[in-house]
Amino acid sequence: MSHTPDEGSRAAGAESGATAGRGDVAPPPDTQLSGRNKFLGAMFLMATSAIGPGFITQTTTFTDQLMAAFAFAILASILFDIAIQLNVWRVVGVAGRRAQDLANSAFPGSGYVLAALDVLGGLVFNIGNIAGTALGLDAIFGLDVRIGAALSAALAIAIFLVRQAGVAMDRVVVLLGVVMIGLTSFVAINTQPPVGEALRQTIAPETVSFLVITTLIGGTVGGYIVYAGAHRLVDNGIKGEEFVPQITRSSIVGVLITGLMRVLLFLAILGVVAGGKELDPLNPAASAFEQALGTAGRIVFGVIIWAAAITSVIGASYTSTSFLKVLGPWVSRWERWVVCGFIVASTSVFLIAKTTPVTLLIFAGAFNGLILPFGLGILLWIAARRRDLLGGYSYPTWLLVIGVVAWVSTIYLGYNSLTGLRGLF
Repeated sequence: MSHTPDEGSRAAGAESGATAGRGDVAPPPDTQLSGRNKFLGAMFLMATSAIGPGFITQTTTFTDQLMAAFAFAILASILFDIAIQLNVWRVVGVAGRRAQDLANSAFPGSGYVLAALDVLGGLVFNIGNIAGTALGLDAIFGLDVRIGAALSAALAIAIFLVRQAGVAMDRVVVLLGVVMIGLTSFVAINTQPPVGEALRQTIAPETVSFLVITTLIGGTVGGYIVYAGAHRLVDNGIKGEEFVPQITRSSIVGVLITGLMRVLLFLAILGVVAGGKELDPLNPAASAFEQALGTAGRIVFGVIIWAAAITSVIGASYTSTSFLKVLGPWVSRWERWVVCGFIVASTSVFLIAKTTPVTLLIFAGAFNGLILPFGLGILLWIAARRRDLLGGYSYPTWLLVIGVVAWVSTIYLGYNSLTGLRGLF
């Protein structure tokens, strides 16, 4: 993991020997990753941060409700996600600075507010992610949920404590991302969904739910998730206009990876419910996989939800810590230990609560709707009015326009989130 991304390659040779002897930081990023892998890791970190336990449950529930018409909501959310991520990755990548630092430069103090919102939202979501790892190991091995949570947290901590933590993190999220996509594809093939009907309703849906669309947007680019991949690029030393083609391509592919997983899961569930089978409302995803593959389906479900949850634990912990760096250089110096503390705190809350923190997850989901328009609005302002923060880069008008259109939609999402928050208290 990187602690001073702006150092880049000029510091790699000078610090490699000194860094090797310190246990609190990892070697400079340029000594760990090739140029291609810097973008690959960022893409999968963004995608797997979005694909968590809530993502799986959400997709299952909406498929059960809307059937084939859910395909339109998926397409619409993917288009919005691309518009949002294109802008976030472009601004952060060209500037080579994290979102909270850019915010403070544009509006002094706003970066601290953005960091506080993202860290709080990340912590609450991470409790749900830990719960997801516990449910996964319970489905696979029948482990007590508290033991499963503790073991999964220990594994996540071990990833961040290895010598080249950044490399380990990138490789784990890529591997588990491929595993999730592969297993879900297998289930989708076995359930034999009505693909033709799904394709037809992608363009001409019988039912359109804007609330479902905004919920999907909040779940895939809300809160800390929208910054996960972009901040990883900064930590990998990516900065400047010369990287625009790779930044653009990577941000789109990252969203498409998330979208592919959503489509495959949708088709897998659609094949079950289209056949007239009813899902267990207490655990709809698990029951869908069991009905598709029998006893083996529960194990497959366990592997998928555990992989989704553990990668989300990694993404939430890493990205939340990246926001804490606004507090000073000490966070960068002790980064891996701060990340581990974040994981320990999330796990402790789950273990003390003893049950899945449903209210906390609802609160976090609503919170996401507030964070997204706040941070995105600041970055779009920087793109439009603060060319100096982008090294003189002339921001494309077309990109700014689609960003503003997407931002307006997040205002509606934020309004719904406020309504949800009022209902909790």
